[in-house]
Amino acid sequence: MQFHLNGFRVGDPAIEPATEGVHRPEMPDTVDVLIVGSGPAGLVLAAQLSHFPEITTRVVERRAGPLLMGQADGVACRTVEMFNAFGLSERLLRESYWVNETVFWRPDVNDRGAIKRTGRVQDTETGLSEFPHVIVNQARIQDYLMDAMRRSARRMEPDYDLEVVAVERDDAFEYPVLVTLRHTDAPRLGEELTVRARYVVGCDGARSQVRAAIGQTLRGDAANHAWGVMDALAVTDFPDIRLKTAIQSASGGNLLIIPREGGHLVRFYVDLGDVTPHNRDTLKQITVERIIATAQRILQPYTLDVKEVAWFSVYEVGQRLTDRFDDALAVDGSERDPRVFIAGDACHTHSAKAGQGMNVSMQDAFNLGWKLAAVLQGRSDSDLLRTYSGERQPIARELIEFDKEWSAMMAAPPKDADRPEAGGVDPAELQAYFVRAGRYTAGVATRYRPGVLTGEPTYQTLASGFTIGTRFHSSPVIRLADAKPVHLGHAARADGRWRLYAFADAGRSALHALCEHLVSSPDSALRRVTPKDADPDSVLDLRAVLQQAHGDVCLEDLPSLLLPRKGRYGLVDYEKAFTNDAATDIFDERGIDRERGALVVVRPDQYVAHVLPLDAYAELGAFLHPIFRMN
Repeated sequence: MQFHLNGFRVGDPAIEPATEGVHRPEMPDTVDVLIVGSGPAGLVLAAQLSHFPEITTRVVERRAGPLLMGQADGVACRTVEMFNAFGLSERLLRESYWVNETVFWRPDVNDRGAIKRTGRVQDTETGLSEFPHVIVNQARIQDYLMDAMRRSARRMEPDYDLEVVAVERDDAFEYPVLVTLRHTDAPRLGEELTVRARYVVGCDGARSQVRAAIGQTLRGDAANHAWGVMDALAVTDFPDIRLKTAIQSASGGNLLIIPREGGHLVRFYVDLGDVTPHNRDTLKQITVERIIATAQRILQPYTLDVKEVAWFSVYEVGQRLTDRFDDALAVDGSERDPRVFIAGDACHTHSAKAGQGMNVSMQDAFNLGWKLAAVLQGRSDSDLLRTYSGERQPIARELIEFDKEWSAMMAAPPKDADRPEAGGVDPAELQAYFVRAGRYTAGVATRYRPGVLTGEPTYQTLASGFTIGTRFHSSPVIRLADAKPVHLGHAARADGRWRLYAFADAGRSALHALCEHLVSSPDSALRRVTPKDADPDSVLDLRAVLQQAHGDVCLEDLPSLLLPRKGRYGLVDYEKAFTNDAATDIFDERGIDRERGALVVVRPDQYVAHVLPLDAYAELGAFLHPIFRMN
């Protein structure tokens, strides 16, 4: 962590100096971005935008205050990587339950009324991420994000007790989106106010008013299967109660056990059977006692004594998706710049079995946030915002298809060798599918297709382990200036900057030539995108990784661009150059061409945008030109 760049100051360095005159007045007449909903998607977006003091962002929420008990709880490896960019991963990892293994139980072949452990697998494939899959209450996730907002220069807080009544757009105005809000608190119940916004983002859930306002509809089908879910404190002799467990019973239904943070709390997903027109209303009235009794029946011969239920619900699995995630298509069918967006459950819903709902929703917001900032800061044209729906809607569609398969398998009874006509899923098949789907459930299977923000794989062989369109897979390195072992990907923060990772060629001549070009050439992409008088890494942040051991490299031999002067005093940034970690050679681990090196271009949301040769100056400029306004 770097601080003191613009002068020494005492106190917690994670708290940014407040923007001059910052305070919390009533809702202003105009804002740059209005976020509707303070769930995980809304707060990731707000936390990202809060670090741009010049952008006025407000979050409105119809509830009276912060969420106290959330429904979602699974945090994928990829999401922990994202949280690291917000400076929140250490806190998350300290408090959460780590999912290390998953076990599988099926009916005992000698007594089908009882269950027996039949398999155990590592939850996350070794090397898939430097972070684990963890479990923590959704409300705590939102607490972390709100703390990040409070520590930002804007000192942001959601505006509670406000619901959306109407969203209208008129491009004749500088702030073209008119939002009518209504107070839901007792002192001002029913009072309305209006605010104009440059952009509105609906993160307001499956019953989204913002979605309705832009004419989008969730389309899809229910799986016609009900599950009860409860968070409980219980005493049991079931031996795997502190492991993620998938149980198939012969006749009692299926059960998914998810241990929770704190060492005692456990979440139970209890199979309540098929939903029909005749029992749908009855299922909605199911009591927690019925859920407990069903779990007890599935766990036989083991006992379950539930002492306290912190939360429970009954839901029907459904997978639904909107056609697009913005209002770029007008009512008359003409194309226009998007001004209103939807994210998370407002545009895609699915079951909880794969643990992806909250994770994908937050990734929606992370994708959109840096794009809004780039446009509002004038660094990019508004066309950039069209890529949000174009990238995220196909990802949500893939999630829906995966969720349909996984939910169906989780709901199916185990096959019975004595009754093959009854159908069902072989428990071994369930376990094998879980292993195959590991990259997906870890959140690292997302791959953006070639487009404006994702290059063609012409030079992919130069860095085969950094697949274009996938997230930047971090690896250990040694920071040259202070010999500190670090993860290369952890240099990236959620600050809207692009990263250029230059992996040095064998003789370092191509690396030196690249740095000289970026500093001196009139055609330098770095010079052309960097605002006048701004720090040289304010838009494109160049980092270099050398092949030699850190003891064999002299700091004074680095190009000046890798020791940039920044801030009000022109202080030197010593954290731009890295060398190989002896224990983990990043050049071997990520398939980097040792002779030629490689330039890996990474987007602000940590996805690999391009892989180029170190001397591909024209190609770099051509790729960045449609994304940025060039000087």
